[in-house]
Amino acid sequence: MGSIPLDMFMAAPLVVGTDGSGHALRAVRWAAAEAAARGTALHIVHAVGFGRGGPYLSEGDRRRIVTFGNTVLAEAAAHARRAAPGVAVTTTLCENRTTPCLLGEAAPDATVVVGSRGRGGSAPRLIGPDSLDLAAHASLPVVVVPGEERERAGVVLAAVRDGRDAEALWLAARLAVRDGAALGVVSAWVPLGNAGGTAAGCVGADRPAEGRARVVARITEPVRTEFPGLPVTERVVRAGSVPDTLVRATEEADVIVMGARRRSHRVGSSPGHVAHAVLHRTHCPVLLAPRGVPPLKGAHP
Repeated sequence: MGSIPLDMFMAAPLVVGTDGSGHALRAVRWAAAEAAARGTALHIVHAVGFGRGGPYLSEGDRRRIVTFGNTVLAEAAAHARRAAPGVAVTTTLCENRTTPCLLGEAAPDATVVVGSRGRGGSAPRLIGPDSLDLAAHASLPVVVVPGEERERAGVVLAAVRDGRDAEALWLAARLAVRDGAALGVVSAWVPLGNAGGTAAGCVGADRPAEGRARVVARITEPVRTEFPGLPVTERVVRAGSVPDTLVRATEEADVIVMGARRRSHRVGSSPGHVAHAVLHRTHCPVLLAPRGVPPLKGAHP
């Protein structure tokens, strides 16, 4: 994927998947509100997943599946229009699996939105296989929306580890400015002593924390300069678990923006172990920003 200019991202259309579940409808409502904030359109997709099994279905079964799918789309469109009456809403019934359907319907500059779980999901905050598959494979920005409804917190979080996360930080800052929210910058690190040694108690053990704090301050300073009226807080946390720290932070946030660190494996792929863990347990929507989303023109994080 080529670079997506940040201004283009902020006005990009949204594609949201639905299967008729409560989690999916929550994602549809979130996507509709986001489309309204961007002043753009919303496209709703339902994947029936015929795939290779399509030839083995009877004509009656196919008709019933298509009828159900159209009902799901009509319900989702009604939810979207109630949530954001001014947003143009379109729908598509796709015969493939969820990930290829959503990516196939998405324009090169689109943002793709899914609920954290689909039909049949029992655990309240564990991410479903379709959502995880999309997060692992998409080269577009992906938002995974958990099922719980909450009041607006007024905080956009950016998860920052090093300079490679500067792009995600700029995106979070732009979202915070747009929504009249504060920007929270969270950086969690695990001391070497947690690996079984005693380094955490040695002289100089605070140096990693000081170094991380300097890195975060350096990355955040251009954002503070660009947006002098934006409330910004920086938290550098010495943690036993980076995912645990980020998940706790999502309890008081409207969205968390994370840079996508996708790693290919021999079997399947992963959005990175930290993002994977946060997606499973988050309390707020997670925006995975692919590498290559540049900062504001003239800004150099």
